[in-house]
Amino acid sequence: MIFTSQSGITDPTQEPQWAQWYVEHLRIMRTVDGITSAERFQTKALGWPPSLAMYSIRSPEVFVDPYYQKIRGMGPWLNLIDKRFYQRNLFEGAEQANIMAPEVPAGSVLVVTDQTQPALVPQEPTFEGVTFTWLHAVGLDQSTPYRGICVMPHARALDLPTRADVALYIPAQPA
Repeated sequence: MIFTSQSGITDPTQEPQWAQWYVEHLRIMRTVDGITSAERFQTKALGWPPSLAMYSIRSPEVFVDPYYQKIRGMGPWLNLIDKRFYQRNLFEGAEQANIMAPEVPAGSVLVVTDQTQPALVPQEPTFEGVTFTWLHAVGLDQSTPYRGICVMPHARALDLPTRADVALYIPAQPA
């Protein structure tokens, strides 16, 4: 399963400190039994949450684990979280229940699209050859019924057409 937490903060001058906090937060989250990966991404795509953290989790039971309950959340940043962008979703693969968050190597981006069905609508020829893994929202906010994700080289992603329903997320770097 994939758990995503999307957010942004209301004070841009605090971004470097928030980025540093997030590095440690992800490290701690990886110590939770049942969380096998944790990575953060950022985008400048208009209308999309600027920050996306993506975790591979074993099952929804992770969320009721006492240790997880103790360390989860935005900690000291809670008062600066931009509520317009705060979304938490739990996804299964649209085709299978067990799916893990993909690795996004250096020089690559995570292409994200939210759709009502597992397909881009309308299809554009410039998206030919782009294969999305379709995720189905099964828990938490369920802010989108389906999310398509695809890892591709950054240079190739820049050739994709600009669409309001597609965002390019780059792996976040600590400040």
